[in-house]
Amino acid sequence: MATRPRKAAGRRDVPVFELSGGRPALDFANTVDNRPTSRRKDLLRDYGDLAAWARQAGVVPEAGARALLAEAARRPAAAARALARAVALREALYRAFSKLSAGGAPAAADLALLESEARLGAARGRLAREAGRYAWKSAAPARDLDRVLWTVVRDAVELLTSDRLALVRECAAIDCGWLFTDESRNRSRVWCDMAVCGNRAKARRHYAKSRGRSRRPARSRRGPRPSRR
Repeated sequence: MATRPRKAAGRRDVPVFELSGGRPALDFANTVDNRPTSRRKDLLRDYGDLAAWARQAGVVPEAGARALLAEAARRPAAAARALARAVALREALYRAFSKLSAGGAPAAADLALLESEARLGAARGRLAREAGRYAWKSAAPARDLDRVLWTVVRDAVELLTSDRLALVRECAAIDCGWLFTDESRNRSRVWCDMAVCGNRAKARRHYAKSRGRSRRPARSRRGPRPSRR
């Protein structure tokens, strides 16, 4: 949608992403606006956008994002390759979860790409104890330009192999296509964001209804025609 991403106040170079997917993997798949339309807009235009998304989504800390930006500036060709790899993963995730949300099955090629990335990510991980519990953490160097992918891939695999997969939905707006997990009480959520897509749909229905009323022929104020008998 045209309202995303916005710019942070006072910082023209930092986009602000809307994170309404409920999971990092879905928020990552949602980094395209107007996906089903001819006005499709890729929100990951360069590696800086990828690092900004990762920081805002909690995939990397502030210091980690700065380290990635510095490395991308030092190795622009490697940053371009990392971005292309990220976009390929994003598209595979979108196609897979979109089909699953509609009751279908992901393409074998998309699952194969996710599995390949998951294997690479696992090789760069380690078990770490935090706050009395263990968690799988990335052990990739801070300047590893691909490290943004590992948390996304791990989250995608966790979602695919959990009962929460049944909660994945695709926004009902005809010009959106964003994915989200339906956490509503009666599992009736249909919009990625009620304040954006929901209100737009309501406005469209109201406009259509108003036009329908305006096109109806005006009723005669006269009484019924007299009978010809």
